[in-house]
Amino acid sequence: MSQELILADWNAREAIAEAMVPLVGRLYRDKNVEISIYGRLVVKRSVIDILKAHRFVRQVEGEELSVVDTFPVLEAVSEMDVYNAHVDIGKLAVKFRKKGAGRTLQAFLADELAGAAGEAPSSPSSDVVLFGFGRIGRLLARLLIDRSGAGHSLSLKAIVVRKGSAENDLEKRASLLRRDSVHGSFNGTIQVDEENQALIVNGNLIRIIFADKPDSIDYTQYGINNALVIDNTGKWRDKEGLSLHLQSKGVAKVILTAPGKGVKNIVMGVNQGDIEDGDTVLSAASCTTNAITPVLKAINDRFGVINGHVETVHSYTNDQNLIDNYHKGDRRGRAAGLNMVLTETGAAKAVAKALPELEGKLTGNAIRVPTPNVSMAILNLNLKEATDRDELNAFLRDAALHGPMQKQIDYSNSPEAVSSDFVGSRSAGVVDALATICSGNSCVLYVWYDNEFGYSCQVVRMAQHVSKTTLPAYPLES
Repeated sequence: MSQELILADWNAREAIAEAMVPLVGRLYRDKNVEISIYGRLVVKRSVIDILKAHRFVRQVEGEELSVVDTFPVLEAVSEMDVYNAHVDIGKLAVKFRKKGAGRTLQAFLADELAGAAGEAPSSPSSDVVLFGFGRIGRLLARLLIDRSGAGHSLSLKAIVVRKGSAENDLEKRASLLRRDSVHGSFNGTIQVDEENQALIVNGNLIRIIFADKPDSIDYTQYGINNALVIDNTGKWRDKEGLSLHLQSKGVAKVILTAPGKGVKNIVMGVNQGDIEDGDTVLSAASCTTNAITPVLKAINDRFGVINGHVETVHSYTNDQNLIDNYHKGDRRGRAAGLNMVLTETGAAKAVAKALPELEGKLTGNAIRVPTPNVSMAILNLNLKEATDRDELNAFLRDAALHGPMQKQIDYSNSPEAVSSDFVGSRSAGVVDALATICSGNSCVLYVWYDNEFGYSCQVVRMAQHVSKTTLPAYPLES
């Protein structure tokens, strides 16, 4: 194909993607309908982001998918009375191609989206308070603000922090939200409202509350009621300590962004069914537990896991020292940016809290390395059923694209992928297919994970589940 034809084809696809942006925006604002392409959310995304989402499908699904295929689907959905739903136009386009059975696109979509059709129902919403504003807290703020739309299913109302020594405390909080050395600049506008002691972020008024104790705040005076508090400080990790939040007026439930003691540790996609309406304190487990448990569940369900070892190669965290200094933990006192630090991880044992059938079957260790974000888990497993590399990868690819844990498991087959390529990944873990080793009943899997952003996405999914604001996803099956 000549350069002229290649460029003309690109310009044509770019023009279609440009036409998709306002349709996606209006569906989200007016009908609380999220649009995705094979799990890649395209709400508030650029033209290039939309084109790249289509490219991803061609790389891993073996299906040719273009904006030429998905735009008619998006147009038709935008004209339907569909509300409060997550609609994957990529999967719908492929399904229509394979299973349209002579129906018009409109008739096909009427059948596929029947559950979301009708008059606009009121969408549930929940007030959210972030207790703490560190690495995870700020990323949670970005995610919650990014998802604020017509439904406002999770509405970030306040952030609780300890008062800093600087007079311009709010300005400094705003600056930390605005700029991030790892995840880049915040995509939006941030204003400091000194009079109301708040930040106005993309039109959302977020109160900044200064407090040291979780039980000393009256949230109702800020118009906050029945709130979900997400404690990302890590200071209180047992049920007794976390229950202090419930003594503050206006609080209904608490989620801890760390492994919890005496509370249910939840990994979304795996054991969210364990959550009961009466549960008021829950843990979202750790980033590593979230990265490996979905993959382990998928493998165990299909091939059976006899036993195994989990080695995590983990980016350094704020718990380590920048330069050599005293630290209560072994080895962690050595300079994080200069050393690989052998340490321990409880993630292997913690898997059993979400996946009891693997109790006592896994060992684990960790190496902290001099990178600021994105980690890797190496799963060395002995299986009950023999397999080979191609079958195993094909199974994991299908799990990532079509399985019940498709939001948790992602799949990469790039021969050039390195850790920084997974910054901003929204999945709990990404299987590196080209690194898979398999021989009979033994396999080694390499799973990348953004231990900050990917984990934060899991926490938001859990918050939606707890507050019953998760949007039903369509199509119901591929």
